[in-house]
Amino acid sequence: MNFDAAFASLKAAPLLWLLVTGLAYLLAEKLYRKSGHNPLLHPVLVAIALIIAILAIARVPYPAYFSGARFFHLLLGPATVALAVPLYDNLKRVRSLLVPLAVSLLVGGITGIVSALALGRLFGLSWPVQVSFAPKSVTTPIAMALADKLGGLAPLTANLVIITGIVGAIIVVPLMRWLKVSGEIEQGLALGVAAHGVGTARGFQLSTTTGAFAGLAMGLNGVLTSIVLPLILLCWPH
Repeated sequence: MNFDAAFASLKAAPLLWLLVTGLAYLLAEKLYRKSGHNPLLHPVLVAIALIIAILAIARVPYPAYFSGARFFHLLLGPATVALAVPLYDNLKRVRSLLVPLAVSLLVGGITGIVSALALGRLFGLSWPVQVSFAPKSVTTPIAMALADKLGGLAPLTANLVIITGIVGAIIVVPLMRWLKVSGEIEQGLALGVAAHGVGTARGFQLSTTTGAFAGLAMGLNGVLTSIVLPLILLCWPH
């Protein structure tokens, strides 16, 4: 009985789940490196699986876990602001490639939104779920804020964003080979627009240039989506 009480008290400790989250990611990152950066063992994916298993075994509800790991959630805001860094570092290259960058961003960003809405409508998803899918390709804090303000389900959007990023990181290399796209800038733009932060991390593993332009595309796509998504939803039939 004392053991049960002690275990219940431990589960409610404020810093426990913060520690568990950090350790799960560190373990996943170590496994990822030892595997030679196997995309199927991406640290985000592995860390999520580990945490789900721990919560299931310990019978801890998600709200209790989230209240303890909330600090990581609060860091999403500063992380979003930090997207300005790759923009500034690559300002000269951006100016020299302004037109192709703008066209790529517009086509990629709008296609991501419209395709999600179209598939949602095709499969008969409810309007809030369609709205939740629409910002799946932008970084988590922006996507959650957009979903919350526009009538979507922010927790669902957060999960969709993570899934989108992981899938993008896994398929980028074989997909680019199949499409015969070898340019570092092109690969970086595709990763940033389609797979946000997880794709950007994968981009830096491919090359510094790929990662820099992925970060640039991720930041610009967040701004673009914040502007055009409300307009698209206003015109979209529902």
